[in-house]
Amino acid sequence: MSTETLGLRDRKKLQTRENISHHATMLFLEHGFDKVTIADVAAAAQVAKMTVTNYFPRKEDLALDLADVFVDQLARTVRERQPGESALAALRGAYLTAAAEQDPVVGFSGPEFAKMIDDSPALTARLREFHDERERALAATLAAETGAAATDITPRVAAAQLGGVHRVLFDETMRRTLDGQSNDEIAAALTEYITIAFDALAPSLATYAVR
Repeated sequence: MSTETLGLRDRKKLQTRENISHHATMLFLEHGFDKVTIADVAAAAQVAKMTVTNYFPRKEDLALDLADVFVDQLARTVRERQPGESALAALRGAYLTAAAEQDPVVGFSGPEFAKMIDDSPALTARLREFHDERERALAATLAAETGAAATDITPRVAAAQLGGVHRVLFDETMRRTLDGQSNDEIAAALTEYITIAFDALAPSLATYAVR
């Protein structure tokens, strides 16, 4: 939703959130995530410490502020797939687009940000949680889209496969970023890997959850 469609109060809330996130990111990149406190972020953003925690209940979420987009990414792609398109085809196409656009949500975060995450056990653990939450969200969407019974394990199995492929590709993007490869180099390699990864799932999922 653009700021033009928001009311004055919501715009101010969004601006406050973005201000806090911006200053937190600058501090984390400069000093390292584990050395920066919530009080440091509040001082830099010129807001109360409670304001920071109201917008970001966990310190890790200050650094990983695209979490909501990340967690809903796969489920949203499935919900928005075209008529006649399977979940697998929709997710493959979306990932190819994300790689071409070098989308930060799929790991094109830049070397400084990647190193910040890699250097912090807390951030690494929180990122794993987001991967798990994303897989659960995808499973729920697949169940709803296919009308699966509560006892049907198929949506969870499919989500585990699809979520696993996305996790592997994300980790590969981060690994290459930390190795010093450019985004263009990573995108080129990732395009090949996307084909390999999704082709491996085709035998079981090519005709699953077709709209």
